[in-house]
Amino acid sequence: MAGMRTVRRALVGGAALAAAGWALRDVRAELGVRPLTSGEERASRIRSSPQFKDGVFHNPMPEPTSLAVPSPGLLRELAKDRESRRPPGPIPLRRPAAGLPAATGLNAVWYGHASTLVEIEGRRVLFDPVWSDRVSPTRFVGPRRLHPLPVPLDEVPAVDAIVISHDHYDHLDLATVRRLTRISRAPFLVPLGIGAHLERWGVPLYRIVELDWEEETTVAGLRFVATAARHFSGRSLRRNDTLWGSWVVAGAHRRVFYAGDSGYFEGYAKIGADHGPFDLTLMPIGAYNAAWPDIHMNPEEAVNAHVQLGGSLLLPVHWATFTLALHPWSEPVDRLWREAKARDVKIAVPRPGELVDTASLQSVDAWWQAVQS
Repeated sequence: MAGMRTVRRALVGGAALAAAGWALRDVRAELGVRPLTSGEERASRIRSSPQFKDGVFHNPMPEPTSLAVPSPGLLRELAKDRESRRPPGPIPLRRPAAGLPAATGLNAVWYGHASTLVEIEGRRVLFDPVWSDRVSPTRFVGPRRLHPLPVPLDEVPAVDAIVISHDHYDHLDLATVRRLTRISRAPFLVPLGIGAHLERWGVPLYRIVELDWEEETTVAGLRFVATAARHFSGRSLRRNDTLWGSWVVAGAHRRVFYAGDSGYFEGYAKIGADHGPFDLTLMPIGAYNAAWPDIHMNPEEAVNAHVQLGGSLLLPVHWATFTLALHPWSEPVDRLWREAKARDVKIAVPRPGELVDTASLQSVDAWWQAVQS
């Protein structure tokens, strides 16, 4: 019996060590790589970027006054009122109908947080796909999804391009990237430097397109332009090794703007003048706080940026799915709706997975209020 217990303990201990080894390996992969060490061609492009100086990428001038360094007081606040930062009831989901719009059409499906599929002129573009349960370098800790995924990743329609705004965990997800690499042939369009992470994770180099701000490429007949944003990057304690950005997607008749993560800045008027007007803007409205006013915009700023961009319809993203700030769960969309009505701005607030057809908009259905009641 003693011998059996010894064998059993050895097997359990071995399994635990093996699991720990696999977990550490995954964490190392999640952290990505420093792009300056991932090839001379990429390093040369980074060093020649107007956004790169003193060894890191920089924001549009003036530089932000804060880069979200948490204070002890903020950390204490995070431990309070947790329930208000979660939906009190289940978030309703939808399964979007299949089928592309007409050659001049424009649809969108918001899957939660920032992950959005845009169907534009018969082509599909997937923005910041994150299908993992947590946005963290490990599956054991970190912000966890507040609602199920509307559809499995394998059931998302075939896409023509996958677009990434920056390398934070809630926008660039290793497991999702690896799965898309296997099931899709679409190229990954990313800001400068992020291709180093993708190569490390097994994405073929020919499927990676890295762009600096105001550089552009054409994929499947659509024009993609990397544009400015006010944010930061980094998957570890080291910051700003890779560039962050927003994106313009332009077809022959329709134009879409995706803001990614950004604080409000004066550059939106110039983006609108240079690349707009836009039929649809995807604007972040959540995870704002007075402690980091320069790197995440609040709902009123999102509306203002949309107007300066020359936007027609605003679809809010970056809310509802992960708790990343102190504000109550539904506050971002309540504030957005008030501001949109005050400024006569058209908005669509879909449930996760719900199709938004820009050609046949309905009045806003305040579904989130039913969740709160």
